Amino acid sequence: MSVSNAELTALAATHDIITLGMQADDVRRARHGAHTTFVRVAEVESMPGQPVEIPPAAGEVRITGSPASRQSAVARIQEVCKLAGRVPVSGFSLADLEQLAVREQLTLRALLEELRAAGLELIAEAPFDLLADARRSIEQVNIAGLALARLTVDRLPAADSSSLLTAVAALQKDVGVLRAFAPLARRPNPAVPTTGYEDVKRVALARLSLDVPSIQVDWSLYGPKLAQVALTVGADDIDSVSAVDDMTEGRRRAPRAEVVRNIQAAGLQAAERNGRFEIIGR
Repeated sequence: MSVSNAELTALAATHDIITLGMQADDVRRARHGAHTTFVRVAEVESMPGQPVEIPPAAGEVRITGSPASRQSAVARIQEVCKLAGRVPVSGFSLADLEQLAVREQLTLRALLEELRAAGLELIAEAPFDLLADARRSIEQVNIAGLALARLTVDRLPAADSSSLLTAVAALQKDVGVLRAFAPLARRPNPAVPTTGYEDVKRVALARLSLDVPSIQVDWSLYGPKLAQVALTVGADDIDSVSAVDDMTEGRRRAPRAEVVRNIQAAGLQAAERNGRFEIIGR
């Protein structure tokens, strides 16, 4: 961890969000400067045979949903990869793949190797709070020759985020391969309602406490306002920007132009990346 457990507890208890955000921004700039990345993602359903549309602007093609079987997952990957060309293809939740391996009565590693052989390059997400064995499963991703696009949180387990961040820090110390962490929950937890203030604070705490290269915010889930604020308190990467160049509301409202404008408004420099974190445009 970048801070001790005692320091993290004290930071989590503070109400001085301004100072906390400034500290997180200092850490972020020491690591990345003003450099801020974003990726445009084309999402396709996991069911084989469904239409596949990959806009030319896509930097990542992401297969969403839980595969019904090993065979259907392999078939869908092959369909998508055939159309994706050189664009990186990611897919599935690692937690869903853990369950699929159990249903198919094979090891997770064997399943992952089969998906890799079909053409999959990245596991789309690993929801930390849903994984049966986070360390082991992420290690199996690495051993199988795949990469993990991001560690996520499905639902916040408690209002106090310090215990979650401590566990994520320990995981990164064990596996050492986490490239990006998205600290904001993918789904709201009715038992742990959050506000914009708490979301911003959680981003700052993640930057201060974790030795993970990128702290990420999801554009499609949280929108431009929270994304822009998150960039000023430690986040350095924006995920899930639409790959469709929709000009119906004018060029300034097109997805790429809007995300670049928001990054620049935060006093940062925008760089478009692909799913491999390779820069493909500025």
